Amino acid sequence: MINAIIIICAYLIGSIPSGLWIGKLFYKTDIREHGSGNLGGTNSFRVLGKKAGIIVTTLDILKGTVATILPIIPYFNDASIHPLILGAIAVVGHMFPIFAGFRGGKAVATSGGVLLGYAWPLFIVLIVGFFISLKITKIVSLSSMVVSVIGVIYCIIYVIVTGDYALLILVTLLAAFIFYRHRANIKRIKEGTEPKVKWL
Repeated sequence: MINAIIIICAYLIGSIPSGLWIGKLFYKTDIREHGSGNLGGTNSFRVLGKKAGIIVTTLDILKGTVATILPIIPYFNDASIHPLILGAIAVVGHMFPIFAGFRGGKAVATSGGVLLGYAWPLFIVLIVGFFISLKITKIVSLSSMVVSVIGVIYCIIYVIVTGDYALLILVTLLAAFIFYRHRANIKRIKEGTEPKVKWL
């Protein structure tokens, strides 16, 4: 029973549509009707501005982190679900949120939050890699895909050292999800029409 409850909690945490709620509450704007129509941090930056974008991205990261560390909460101590599975469920919740008609974001920030909760050194590596890529390319979607590849490479080395195959499997799956969710972005990048950031 406790396993079922913790799984549901992880999904509901991931389903919190930060961009939608902040946009409607403070800006009277449904970001699904503007920009890319996406509920993630990138579209929040684009539609609501830098301040809102930072807040939404931070909240989306924390969703993954909180879901991953649920087993350390006293009530869930008896759960036998691996933390990374809970993190993955939160990512699914972010992409298909019950609170937003199952139209969510692309899960980059929430995936990062999972790694922050489980393997923070990898999270730091990816954050640094993301901003270096963004500084060079000015393209958020491309930088997101670049760091997903970096994450897989890191985990291959990490497995050799620690034998933690669970992390490699999860990061590989998350990378695949990220590429899949960025299909339209990949097409625009090839066509040279993908929007570029102006604040970095």
